[in-house]
Amino acid sequence: MKPLAYRIRPTEFTDVFGQDHLVSQDGVLSLMLKKGKLLSFILYGPPGTGKTTIATIFAEKSEHEFYFFNASTENKQRLKDILDTTAYKDILIVVDEIHRMKKDIQDYLLPFMENGKATVIGLTTLNPYQSVNPAIRSRCHLYEVKKLTDEAIEKAVLNGIHHLDIDIHIDQKALNKIVKFSNHEVRTALNILESASLLLDDGDTLMSHHIDRISGKKHLDLDDHEDHFYDLLSALQKSIRGSDVDASIHYLARLLTLDDLLSIIRRLLVIAYEDIGLANPMMGQKVLAATEAALKVGMPEARIILSTIVIDMALSPKSNTGIIAIDEALSDYENEDCGVIPDHASNRKIKLNPEIYHYPHNDDQSINDQSYMPDKIKDKVYYKPKSESAYEKALSDRLKMIDQIKHKKRD
Repeated sequence: MKPLAYRIRPTEFTDVFGQDHLVSQDGVLSLMLKKGKLLSFILYGPPGTGKTTIATIFAEKSEHEFYFFNASTENKQRLKDILDTTAYKDILIVVDEIHRMKKDIQDYLLPFMENGKATVIGLTTLNPYQSVNPAIRSRCHLYEVKKLTDEAIEKAVLNGIHHLDIDIHIDQKALNKIVKFSNHEVRTALNILESASLLLDDGDTLMSHHIDRISGKKHLDLDDHEDHFYDLLSALQKSIRGSDVDASIHYLARLLTLDDLLSIIRRLLVIAYEDIGLANPMMGQKVLAATEAALKVGMPEARIILSTIVIDMALSPKSNTGIIAIDEALSDYENEDCGVIPDHASNRKIKLNPEIYHYPHNDDQSINDQSYMPDKIKDKVYYKPKSESAYEKALSDRLKMIDQIKHKKRD
């Protein structure tokens, strides 16, 4: 028998959860189909969020002949066999793992994309700006398939219950636990539901302890005192950020009992750079070393390593200047006209006239008066150092010295 996740895979956009920006009535993919204007695009996002499902529905609704091509397992000859049909009709090709497409296949495909004989839907779990060849990427629109919310996973599970082989009910705590164990993947959530249903008979209620039995997880009630897994991670981060060492250890202990080292490790690495940052720049390396050691030894010994590094992080000086600087720069670039790269910072312009670029290492103290900001935002300041730690105070002093030298050379 086919798995539940396969049996109830949506066949209409209205049945796709959590991706309204793409598949609602006003979603860009729905509008493409409605207006009959098919454009090549790449869907990117985490596993289990619906990329293949969305692509399949789109292809079936497109009224084009369509084919599936896996870039990691299929070769150029397979693509040639598909594209031979374009002699008399336009086709649509769904390319799974498009980031793995080899150059010879790309080179063969590009002319068909250029002349409109082939419309391509690429699928990838990686960031296409970094992983997909620019020649392919520039000919596609890029659409993110977002990580599914808890609410979207809940809806999928509640829908899945009606398609099981038996008639059961589900307790709210069991539903919450499926959501937590799903890692925001619909397929995983439905697999957990289907496995747990094997423990029940008609009319039974699926309970939290049933989920524990099939998942191998300890029976821990995440809803006691209204606690949830991600709330615990947030509480850990806020405690470290607030330099409350005892609270930090308390929330680490709660998280460790859930036996999910990877989630703890990811959060600690983020904290090292988001909340400690330049106040203690060695902390990032220390956290990385500690978390790698924790993974290597596993539980229960990992608790000692993580406790040690969490104490160090909680008592460390704090600085959030890094995240403030990059978020402000991203906001400006996304929402404002920042202007163009100055000629003396552009390789293309420097090749035409090498004299416009002044090599800093040829100047006194390796500093000259050239500014590399676009003219439109030349006075913008993103990095605003704090003085709470010796290291960032030294950076601040260095920054002031650089500014003084530049101003003196301009004068």
